[in-house]
Amino acid sequence: MAEIIDGKKVSTDLKLELKEKVAEYGKQGISICLAVIQVGDDKASSVYVRNKKKACEFIGIKSLSYELPESTTEEELLNLVKELNERDDVNGILVQLPLPRHIDENKVIKTINPLKDVDGFHPASVGALSIGNKGFISCTPYGIIELLKRYNVEMDGKECVVIGRSNIVGKPMSMLMLRENATVTVAHSHTKYLKEICKRADILIVAIGKPKFIDADYVKEGAVVIDVGIHRNDENKLCGDVDFDSVMPHTSAITPVPGGVGPMTIAMLMKNCVNAVEIQDIKGKTK
Repeated sequence: MAEIIDGKKVSTDLKLELKEKVAEYGKQGISICLAVIQVGDDKASSVYVRNKKKACEFIGIKSLSYELPESTTEEELLNLVKELNERDDVNGILVQLPLPRHIDENKVIKTINPLKDVDGFHPASVGALSIGNKGFISCTPYGIIELLKRYNVEMDGKECVVIGRSNIVGKPMSMLMLRENATVTVAHSHTKYLKEICKRADILIVAIGKPKFIDADYVKEGAVVIDVGIHRNDENKLCGDVDFDSVMPHTSAITPVPGGVGPMTIAMLMKNCVNAVEIQDIKGKTK
């Protein structure tokens, strides 16, 4: 019987742990502050930003909210980021994506101080991850590693296939699995013999962006399957990149959609914010 990996429960447990840690820091006179910038009123972005604020409030992290109009210029946004870079009371800066078309996302990401890049998107953060240095880690892949560890999924020496090579999920995911001593294959839109490659995987991580694309034919018996995708099906119900009903009986463990990987993303953002204390050496500065 497949074990259902419960991201809701793990994210709740993690937030409670972080709440205790933030309270301990508070006793030492250390406070943590996250600045969140949203440009425009994209509905999905608004939901994410609202959930991030709630998580900050629950854990005890101060949050600053900058809700800017769609007409905000690139220069205005960059100036705000630079201003937040200079503020000693701001530990993390998050610019909600996507941005309006007239703003260059890469330029904005590169402007954020890497020591405040709690999304883990800055090239310096990616570079630190690739060579094993301390730094912020992209939240969704970070959350997947947390799930695997808390469900005691052995990664050392296992064969892992990551489907998808995005900068936000696929690439950092592959590097994190290498860090855990897995043997990693990254598959993508140009990969040939995808089914055969996936069938080798002890751990299959799917971030392909196609609803219910992966069925039982892609899955090795007893594999662990992690579904990063989220879509609306014809009945307007949430589903993932994996055809859960057909795949689940063949797995040893699997994440559902919703309630699997999704809740972990904000939880790991909160962990990145708390990790800022160590990354920025705030503890050392207060002694």
